[in-house]
Amino acid sequence: MQAEQHQGNGLQYLTILPDDYDTSRNYPLVVLLHGFGANMQDLAGLTPAINRTGYVYACPNAPIPFDLGGGHMGYGWMTPRGMGTPDEAKQAEDLLGGFFDEVFEQFRVTPGRAVLMGFSQGGGMTYRCGLTQPERFAGLAALSATLPDTDELGPRLPEERTQPIFVAHGTSDPMVTADRAYAAKDFLEAAGYAPEFHEYNMAHEISVEVLQDLIPWLESILPPLNPGE
Repeated sequence: MQAEQHQGNGLQYLTILPDDYDTSRNYPLVVLLHGFGANMQDLAGLTPAINRTGYVYACPNAPIPFDLGGGHMGYGWMTPRGMGTPDEAKQAEDLLGGFFDEVFEQFRVTPGRAVLMGFSQGGGMTYRCGLTQPERFAGLAALSATLPDTDELGPRLPEERTQPIFVAHGTSDPMVTADRAYAAKDFLEAAGYAPEFHEYNMAHEISVEVLQDLIPWLESILPPLNPGE
């Protein structure tokens, strides 16, 4: 697999191309949104485990830098711990909208041939950006995440609510407690969705067990491109 870094119109991002990438073929796209304090390289490490040959991947860098101490810099989609502002959320959503446009054009992705997934704060952005664009994203995966701003998001939901949603959460997550995952599940079900909800004996992480459930779910709703296609 080959990773390439890009300076987009609004966000920096990585693309990860499959083994034996063929520019003449139209691959399905998997977009991965990292959590607070990480960067665009963070979830790129999952791509070989997901599928090495059948998808193209895109990993944007969140726009806001944060000094994590000790000379370490991380990035976030907004200020954490409930301190984010509506302006930060709108800016992140607008920047991601432009990024989606760029990578869909870059890889000639047709509507419905992509999945959006994110971890922690990136999972919150997955909900925020993905639920309102079911025609673009065949499914959403929120890993160790919370569903923010439900009062603002509710009126923006589409009329048809059949979009597949995969939710994974740790029973001992100290960063995003399990009750917040259940609150997201309750909101989605009350709105008419049928999320696939999984709990794991883990903390704030993406475990092997998560991937063992996530990968078959992904391949069922967005099949990877086979060599002979």
